[in-house]
Amino acid sequence: MGPGFRRESEGEAGATGISTARAKSARPVKSGGEGWRNVGAVKASREMAVRFVGRVIWYIESNFRKGVGLDDIAAACGVSRFHMCRGFAAATGYPVMEYLRGRRLTEAARQLAAGAPSILDVALEAGYGSHQAFTRAFRDRFGVTPETVREGGAVDQTLLVEPIRMDRANETTIEMAEPRREKCGPLTIVGLSRRYKYREVGGIPAQWVQFQPFEGTLGEQKGLWYGVCDGFDEAEGSFRYTCGVAVEQPGEVPAELEVIKLAERSYLAFAHKGHISELRHTMNAIWSQYMPASADTPDGDSPLFELYDEKFDPRTGRGGLEIWIPIKG
Repeated sequence: MGPGFRRESEGEAGATGISTARAKSARPVKSGGEGWRNVGAVKASREMAVRFVGRVIWYIESNFRKGVGLDDIAAACGVSRFHMCRGFAAATGYPVMEYLRGRRLTEAARQLAAGAPSILDVALEAGYGSHQAFTRAFRDRFGVTPETVREGGAVDQTLLVEPIRMDRANETTIEMAEPRREKCGPLTIVGLSRRYKYREVGGIPAQWVQFQPFEGTLGEQKGLWYGVCDGFDEAEGSFRYTCGVAVEQPGEVPAELEVIKLAERSYLAFAHKGHISELRHTMNAIWSQYMPASADTPDGDSPLFELYDEKFDPRTGRGGLEIWIPIKG
């Protein structure tokens, strides 16, 4: 499977390496058997997913006017902060804090449009400690000041954040094969990095195109490509994405590229068999269906990555890939 990889459950990866591993991971979930979740467990995890995301929505809708933060929400919903942030964004498309801020400011905008007499009172009710902090957040969200809206100015309706229905937050579910347990690392990735907001990842395909001229010039391992996700900022709702390749020793690295070191750790490797545009559905299934029912704990301090091999066709977006989630222990 290339440098830095070894399978925890098997002695050898096989002659075809990662291709063989993908063929194995594509098997359907069976009922019973060692190492496989049964059908009842899969159904139970789906129900848990709906409850988990629904709990987060309910807590936010009940408390967004208070000064609550990520730790408060996670504790109230009985999940880790990392798990909550990954699962909520995958299921709804919103980072938790963006949804929280959006709901606060949307309801504040409605009060102002109705002629609220005191902007400071609206600010305090929305959970802001001062007129200045509220005005700055309001203008960043809507492009106008609170005073403008109170005086009759219009707010762009597309920027309002309406409450998500708790029973529809996780409508898209998929059947997913049991992941493999893997050991990976240490790895050195050389690649092109960009930061993205969780809901604004449309630039990633173009980022890969920008990286293509460097391929074959870095002394990389042939036939494998990595999409590394790290540098998560939950308050801002952003992360760093690096498209790159693995090298034994980075030589003279072009100024446009970065070097990322991945230490040895354990992973769960999930197969995504659909079109690349449907990757969000698999991510949703991982964080909202599989991980809530899993005995494994994701390692929120470590990068996760997408792994592509030569079966993936960048022209059509088909051929599949794997998503490697770091776990503790």
